[in-house]
Amino acid sequence: MKIKGIVVSGSKEGAYFIGQDVYQNQFPDKLGFTPYTGTLNIEIIEEELSRLKEIPNEHYGTIKGSGNFGDVKFIKAYLNHETEGAVIFPEKTHHPENLLEFVAPTNLRKKLNLKDGDSVIITFTFKTSE
Repeated sequence: MKIKGIVVSGSKEGAYFIGQDVYQNQFPDKLGFTPYTGTLNIEIIEEELSRLKEIPNEHYGTIKGSGNFGDVKFIKAYLNHETEGAVIFPEKTHHPENLLEFVAPTNLRKKLNLKDGDSVIITFTFKTSE
């Protein structure tokens, strides 16, 4: 499944949460990598959000939270067909539901020369009937 979106600036809180030990200790095992401390924020349109909501629960993994830090669901994916990472869905968030957070081992804005307004494609790695 592929989802199109637009790169947007975030609240700069992703780095703080990604850097917490409760998550850092689980990332290598769950994601297969340790994410760069920050997320790439991607805004999607309503049609893409509807498609995202149709993904069955078995395609999501979970990184367990602790204390004030909630669980984080994730789906492994590629950004622009080349960069492996994951879309994360924090249980506790202030983001609108059409704003996705993509994590990868490197700073994606620098690696892919991305700026606000750039179009991107997220390709989820699970198998579908598409």
